[in-house]
Amino acid sequence: MSPEVLISLITAASVMGAAVIAAVPTLLALQRRTTGAVEAEGTATRDALDGIARALNLRIDDVRDDIDGVREDVSRVREWQAAHDAEHLLIGRQPPRGDM
Repeated sequence: MSPEVLISLITAASVMGAAVIAAVPTLLALQRRTTGAVEAEGTATRDALDGIARALNLRIDDVRDDIDGVREDVSRVREWQAAHDAEHLLIGRQPPRGDM
C-alpha cells in the first residue's frame, strides 16, 4: 500500500472519529429533548383521557338516573293497574286487559 493511500485512510478515520466525538453531545441533547417532549405529550394525553373519562362517568350517572326514573314510573303504573283491576273485581266486572 502506498504511503499516500495509508495517509488518506488515517485521515478519513480521524475525520470520522472527530465527527462521532462531536456528534455525541448533540445526539445526547437531542435524545433528552425528545424524551422530555414525549413525556410532556404523554402527560397531555393522560390529562385529555382523564377529562373524557370524567365526562363519560357523568353521562353514565345521568343515564342511570334516567333508568331509575323509568323504573319508578313503571312501578307506579303497575300499582295503578293492580288497584284498577281490584276495583273491577269488587264491582263484579272482568278487568279490562288488552292482552286477553
